[in-house]
Amino acid sequence: MLLRRRAAAKFDDPSQWLFTDDALQQATAQAVAEHRARRLVGATVHDVTCSVGTELASLRASAGFVVGSDIDPTRLAMARHNVGDVPLCRADALRPITRDAVVLADPARRGSGRRRFDPRDYIPPLDRLLDVYSDRDYVVKCSPGIDFAEIGRLGFAGEIEITSLDGSVREACLWSSGLAEAGVHRRATMLNGAGQVTDAEPDDCPVAPAGRWIVDPDGAVVRAGLVRHYAARHGLWQLDPDIAYLSGDRLPDGVRGFEVLDELGFSEKRLRQALSAHDAGAAEILVRGVDVDPDALRKRLKLRGSAAMSVVITRIGSGTASRATAFICHPSR
Repeated sequence: MLLRRRAAAKFDDPSQWLFTDDALQQATAQAVAEHRARRLVGATVHDVTCSVGTELASLRASAGFVVGSDIDPTRLAMARHNVGDVPLCRADALRPITRDAVVLADPARRGSGRRRFDPRDYIPPLDRLLDVYSDRDYVVKCSPGIDFAEIGRLGFAGEIEITSLDGSVREACLWSSGLAEAGVHRRATMLNGAGQVTDAEPDDCPVAPAGRWIVDPDGAVVRAGLVRHYAARHGLWQLDPDIAYLSGDRLPDGVRGFEVLDELGFSEKRLRQALSAHDAGAAEILVRGVDVDPDALRKRLKLRGSAAMSVVITRIGSGTASRATAFICHPSR
């Protein structure tokens, strides 16, 4: 019952599902799994690390045919309970038992209570997975912090999709070349209604002083390295060429932004005085490129006003021209 209550954060109705603690931690959130399934509509799919069946539950509604396998007999037994209408068998992901089907894999990235950061330490190892299925279309779920250069050194040449849900980056997903959109090598997908952006789009984004709004792009955009592409799509510009904060005179639809009320060279004394002048009693503090602990700074500011404000602190410029700048803002929501 405890695991089912925890599962409610990931799934619409887990009330009848069986989980192990490790399987639940690694399980794909339902909204993310459904997004992936939509990219595989009509395909024959073999989930070679099906675990307790969370991916299969989404795939069975859209794939032409789906089958699951796992090496762990306990998880496989739970999958039979959870998705009993899907064909299942026990098998090692590194020993193919199907032909032609799109392979879906979600290697374990935890072991003995610790995270595994080297993809060669995944279970099964990512380098071996890519080698075994090099002649197949495949989709492999990875940690969102995976090193893109390392993936390239393993021979991967398809599309890396970074997906966020409710503003939180959930995963990186490797799509083999046969499943990738032509010309796309990196994609940011935001499942909060903000859509997608890819590296096939223009990235001609200027650098200019702050306009009416400051935008902190979704983490998927930043992690995918698509800040300039996102800015170009929405008519925004960068405050600094090396910092992810963007600015513009209008907000993209559905995006939270920060309306600039004041701009000042950053120091705690100046910031405290400026916030006092704006009657600030609470401050959300966002920081990029400056060594500031937002929580510690907030405590030291000792705000006593009645207004809720946002403060964006960032570095602008480089070398001797570099300066820490604070923007006092009103959040859009």
